[in-house]
Amino acid sequence: MEHTWAIKANIMGVTSYTDEHTSPVAPSRIFKASIVDSHTLIPKLLPQVIKSMDIIEGDGGAGSIKQITFAEGSNFKSIKYRIDELNEDALTYSYTLVEGDALIDKLEKITYEIKFEKGPDGGSISKVTSKYYTRGDFKLNEDEVKAGKEKVLGMYKAVEAYLLQNPEAYA
Repeated sequence: MEHTWAIKANIMGVTSYTDEHTSPVAPSRIFKASIVDSHTLIPKLLPQVIKSMDIIEGDGGAGSIKQITFAEGSNFKSIKYRIDELNEDALTYSYTLVEGDALIDKLEKITYEIKFEKGPDGGSISKVTSKYYTRGDFKLNEDEVKAGKEKVLGMYKAVEAYLLQNPEAYA
């Protein structure tokens, strides 16, 4: 898997990053596993990191609220996010982090937009844009942002490895 990271902009309290990852797994499979069924699959694959992922409001589609509870020893206890869009045909997903330890008092919110596309040799390319909305003249700590992205990439790689080992899963 390859990935690229780039800072896009820092305008009026919004810092935007765009990341791109390539995978040998078909886009529809990795979308179903890592997005649609994340609340079931990821805690099974990474119980040492994620204690639970629960849909606490809604049916899992747009407007729903999910809560991630982290395992003991994590830097964070839990986070809640609102699903803004879930389009299984276009393989797009967007959500907004609305509550939790990751939203320090200097961050209003963090939004994510994810799109999966066909990649070379039957694989996929995922494009992720994250936007950090800061309050006042607060400056993001780039090392903390990068560390958070590395954790998310680790979850993505765990799902990818599972799908490569289980070619019939999410087919």
